[in-house]
Amino acid sequence: MKEFENIIIGAGIAGCSLAHFLRKYKNSILLIDKNEDVAFGASGAAGAFLSPLLGKPNAFKDLVTKALNFSIDYYKSYFFENIINCGTCRIPKNKEDEDKFQTYIPYMDFEYKKFEEGYFFSIGSIVNPYEICKKLSKDVEKLFNYEVTKIEKIDDFWIINKEYKTKNLFLTTGADISLIDEEYFDIRAVWGQKIDVITSTNVEINYHKECSLSKAKEIKENRFLVSVGATHNRFDKNMDNTSYNLKLSNINNLQHNEETKNIMKNDVDKLLKKANDIKKLENIEVIDIKIGARASSIDYFPMLGKLVDSKKSIEKYPHIKNGTHIKNENLVMIDNLFVLNGVGGRGFVLSLYLAQELVENVVNNKKLDENLTNYRLFSKWAKKQKR
Repeated sequence: MKEFENIIIGAGIAGCSLAHFLRKYKNSILLIDKNEDVAFGASGAAGAFLSPLLGKPNAFKDLVTKALNFSIDYYKSYFFENIINCGTCRIPKNKEDEDKFQTYIPYMDFEYKKFEEGYFFSIGSIVNPYEICKKLSKDVEKLFNYEVTKIEKIDDFWIINKEYKTKNLFLTTGADISLIDEEYFDIRAVWGQKIDVITSTNVEINYHKECSLSKAKEIKENRFLVSVGATHNRFDKNMDNTSYNLKLSNINNLQHNEETKNIMKNDVDKLLKKANDIKKLENIEVIDIKIGARASSIDYFPMLGKLVDSKKSIEKYPHIKNGTHIKNENLVMIDNLFVLNGVGGRGFVLSLYLAQELVENVVNNKKLDENLTNYRLFSKWAKKQKR
């Protein structure tokens, strides 16, 4: 049985960011993924746009603002060749959206100016998902095309498929939370689709209205590469017979069935229609389509840190079910099991910041923001158990 001090399961932007910051302190790290490479799931299907969250002050907006400032600075400092800081024009969808924007003006965290039919934020950027994930994880050992079907705690170690053992186990598996046997840990899979098109239209900055449109990259004379993302699909029916199946690997390399193809075609049409409502794209050729499932928590905040052992905590404090408040530090935790999840559609904004926070918590015992921890999810769930 091969042993590592730290094992990370999931090689999207969350797992790769975690590997990067963990590597600053530790040498014994294994990064595992069921796909054949990094960023082959939702991260590879992401537009990877970095832009502000607009709105009145609240805890989630504060988190996104803090994470955006951190991530932009970090990408520029260490991965400058993979970030394009060209600014983003945010265009209101309608009169109601415009009116909302006006109410947000006193609470803007970033500089902006009126531009075309919207508002230009100079901080707006885009990164290359694959290159960023590849570089973040470059100094750690990797195991690809490997499906983890079972994790179990034996003595002081986590055992993976009875083949690998580790002191610290980190789960960054996104929408597939089948390895976590805790009811309160709830994720909604939001399937998104991104397309790359070649067009004769030179899009000079990023745009966002009902979809996001990237700055164009000239690939030959009068031909430009533009990314358009993303759709939002929540499926109510069982999709196991399609490519919209969380258990599948390398989904964007599969031969899709007709149901999948029809959904993807409809989403291409939607994206092109929304893109053309921003900028008229001439002479379009769709050259790439990627799908992936974003992981969204029930309250939209990320899930970070250790997991509460719900069974043992309720056995110890049965009155939790009656709404009795128990201090977080008194709850029973699952030892040496950590998660970074629920980053939704802002993975490339949030993950670097959250990974750094988690590593500092694990290595240096830095306290995590309780808005991000799993205590909040357990507490809400436990109070419902009496009913």
